[in-house]
Amino acid sequence: MYTTVENFISEWEKEAALTRKVLESLTNEALQQQVYPEGRTLGRIAWHFVTNIPDYLTEFGLSVDKVPNSGEVPSAREIAETFQTVSSNATNALKEQWTDESLAQIQNAFGRMESNATILMGLIKHIAHHRGQVTVLIRQAGLTVPAVYGPAKEGWVQLGVQTPPL
Repeated sequence: MYTTVENFISEWEKEAALTRKVLESLTNEALQQQVYPEGRTLGRIAWHFVTNIPDYLTEFGLSVDKVPNSGEVPSAREIAETFQTVSSNATNALKEQWTDESLAQIQNAFGRMESNATILMGLIKHIAHHRGQVTVLIRQAGLTVPAVYGPAKEGWVQLGVQTPPL
């Protein structure tokens, strides 16, 4: 659990770097990849979690610039660039607006009373959840999946391992 704003920001920046790698691997064509015919596209999922970051933080008392969102998924490049901006804005807002004591404050989060530290952890988990969906769709779209918490298939091959360990 985060006990200081700096603890959270350190984790946030590590996770943001992983997310940037995933988003930077997208192509405009891959944005149309779907899990199933009626499902959301890769582009819709990625754009959702990028645009949701300022909405989420604003919901819990931080002032963060919202992303103009017409409902249309922009280009792959714009998704990645917007994530970079939103991620930096989140870091700056936390540094400027919350103190370590703010993390212990309790508020209603989706019907549960939770500390701000837990709420911030929920944001990271939300992004990690959707990042996982995006990596599966990247593979289905025929693109190379970047390493996140360890090598993807291609990374294992570069390490000389044809069959990744169980």
